[in-house]
Amino acid sequence: MKEYYINELKSNMEIIDFFMVKSIGIKVGSNNKQYLDLHLADNTGEVSAKKWDVSEGEQPALSAIKEGNIVKVKAQVTEWNGMKQLRVLRIRKSTEADVLELSDFIKAAPEQPEDMYRFITDCANEIKDDDLREITSKLLKDNKDRLWYYPAASRNHHAEYAGLLWHMKRMIMSGKALCKIYDFLNEDLVVTGVIIHDMEKLNEIDASENGIASGYSMKGQLLGHIVQGVTMIDELCKELGIDEEKAIVLEHMILTHHYEPEFGSPKKPMFPEAEILHYLDVMDARMFDMEEALDGVGPGGFSERIRVLDNRRVYRPLFINKEE
Repeated sequence: MKEYYINELKSNMEIIDFFMVKSIGIKVGSNNKQYLDLHLADNTGEVSAKKWDVSEGEQPALSAIKEGNIVKVKAQVTEWNGMKQLRVLRIRKSTEADVLELSDFIKAAPEQPEDMYRFITDCANEIKDDDLREITSKLLKDNKDRLWYYPAASRNHHAEYAGLLWHMKRMIMSGKALCKIYDFLNEDLVVTGVIIHDMEKLNEIDASENGIASGYSMKGQLLGHIVQGVTMIDELCKELGIDEEKAIVLEHMILTHHYEPEFGSPKKPMFPEAEILHYLDVMDARMFDMEEALDGVGPGGFSERIRVLDNRRVYRPLFINKEE
């Protein structure tokens, strides 16, 4: 039975408990000694971990530990650059005798996949443009099985069971609300953009049916979901006989939604619905990351430094979330 959860760990604690391996590798330090570099997880978050001075005798057992395995560790909780880190003293793979609950180790979206999928398909069915409705409905139907469990990332925002659906649903909700404020926006195009923009993450990321990402596929590493998405829409529109201009508009939305070349977008958005898609994506990712950072932080407290938020620490104001 699991006793210590990552969001409850404090500096100087010594723990013996089970965690899931998100990433693992044996590296060489500046002192030319080998060490084990890991990211461990449970259903409350992730934590970096190191096992220093790995001996040759330890290497076979450590090399047998793979991403997705559950391991038992004895470790000390330390801090490095303002972030929690585990100094691993002992580590082994779990066995059947350990009697573990998988739900303790898998972080999941807060809503049921079937409910999120139904909401998104209902929104697709409400699209007035026949071509856009056909494209989104077909993509949702063809990818239903994997959408129910796929994460939206291997790390960072929405890297959880059914995280892609959760990301998609919240973006649609925000997009519909903004279309009421900026009423010159075409809501059909905004909703379509949300549904298609990350769909190729299903083929970019390798993930198990537990929603655990083990890394990136060959195509994912060489092309990425943006290029894969543009190709997917180009082929689908040709198959469905969709007008070329409409296909290019959708391809542009996928191509530009990361906004900057260093993040994978060679062009910036060139029409309002593409621009709003980028900000819907960023807003939902940032709110996810900040909500995660504040989990377990009391009023007046700061989170650890969050790498994906430019190493910012997130503050919870004293007057927010006070009990009535």
